[in-house]
Amino acid sequence: MRYEMVVGLETHVELNTKSKIFCSCGGHSQAKEPNDCVCPACCGMPGMLPVMNKRVVELAVTAGLMLNCEISRYTTFDKKNYYYPDLPCSYQITQLNHPICTNGCVTLKMPSGEREIHIKQIHMEEDAGKLVHVGKASYVDFNRTSVPLIEIVTQPDFRSAEEVLVYLNKLKSMFRSGGISECEEGAMRCDVNISVRPEGSTEFGVRTEIKNMASFESIERAIRYEVQRHMDAIEFETEELVQETRRFDEVSGKTFAMRNKETEADYRYFPDANLMPIIIDDEWLEKIRAAKPAAIDEKADLYREAGISEKEIDMLIHNHNVSELLDGVAALGCDAKNAAGWLLTDCAGILRKNGKLLGDLEISAEDLAAIMKMVDEGRVNRMSGRKILSAVIEVGVDPIAYCKENALDVQVDRAEIERVIDVVFSENTQAIEDYKSGKVKAKQALFGACMRALKNTADTAVIRELLEDKLSKLALQ
Repeated sequence: MRYEMVVGLETHVELNTKSKIFCSCGGHSQAKEPNDCVCPACCGMPGMLPVMNKRVVELAVTAGLMLNCEISRYTTFDKKNYYYPDLPCSYQITQLNHPICTNGCVTLKMPSGEREIHIKQIHMEEDAGKLVHVGKASYVDFNRTSVPLIEIVTQPDFRSAEEVLVYLNKLKSMFRSGGISECEEGAMRCDVNISVRPEGSTEFGVRTEIKNMASFESIERAIRYEVQRHMDAIEFETEELVQETRRFDEVSGKTFAMRNKETEADYRYFPDANLMPIIIDDEWLEKIRAAKPAAIDEKADLYREAGISEKEIDMLIHNHNVSELLDGVAALGCDAKNAAGWLLTDCAGILRKNGKLLGDLEISAEDLAAIMKMVDEGRVNRMSGRKILSAVIEVGVDPIAYCKENALDVQVDRAEIERVIDVVFSENTQAIEDYKSGKVKAKQALFGACMRALKNTADTAVIRELLEDKLSKLALQ
């Protein structure tokens, strides 16, 4: 019998805010030591009351707009009650009855065609703390407590692990481009709800939840293992499937039971009387909508129109800061395709040399545009342009001042270039003979010799033009 997997996702995303969701403590990333970013409110002291962070609402609405959701004009908070050592109040403030966004949809481009994944809801909530286990002792770190999250809950629409990964990568790209979250270092975590049924059936199988995974690779491995476990249980009766929460073990590549799956009744939800309902009026919603960046699909189309390759587009879409930098350089009058080359080839090469990634790039659009314009206008050659770029990235110099201080601007006229070419030809007779015999590499060797003789300060286009002219005359002899 052939089987079909059915998967729904609950994706928790930590929001880019300067403070926590219900107090003025700095966000989780600002903490340097355990429990150094907490206050009486977020560590659960008696009598402390939550105060809503407006920016959390705006980022949640932005996420909803990007995922084509309906935005709730009236939204409220509820208390989700359960005990765990890293949850200081023994309840989590979340949204059950009136989530901020509902009924969304994301289109995935798969090799087999387009697939639509439906979003049930997006709700705001606070994060819990974390336990740190050292030997036989366990410690509690409350720095993460009350860090703002949104949870994106899908319908059970996924039918393959590949679809799950495409969806998560698209979510990550969208949220980074929208300034909602960087989605790195545990800031994007996923619960996978999975079942298996005979192909063609409309009934759902027994559902298990794989909890709290941050690695896309682990999510794929966990799904593949769990699908096989379900199929073996159905086909060969290896075990009885029960609704439960499981964890994925990275070393063994297997999932293990943690606890029976809770229901809503187990959490004893009730409205949080300490937080007033939030009303999102037309003016506020339109202000958020106006600030929403272009969808990544729209941005990809614009890049295609500019002649940027699909490989380059993929790299840009998945590197928000680089994409924003390219847009900034293009806005300053530079060619977008040329800018993509500078960013993804020249800048990336300089970063690799220094053991860094493309996401670590720190250069202003103004500085990169200045370098590109110097090269495009022939004031410096491309080699000197790369040298200036390297100094800007590594040291932070002013590109125009650096060019002048190091005499990198093109200072050699055509007559001098012709004279140098004649000298190079007289000193490289073997290369001349090789070129005459059909060895193409000899021409590049002659060009390199000219560049060295001119100390890389001449216009490379002029050198190539005059070199080609002299070589063509040789061919006629």
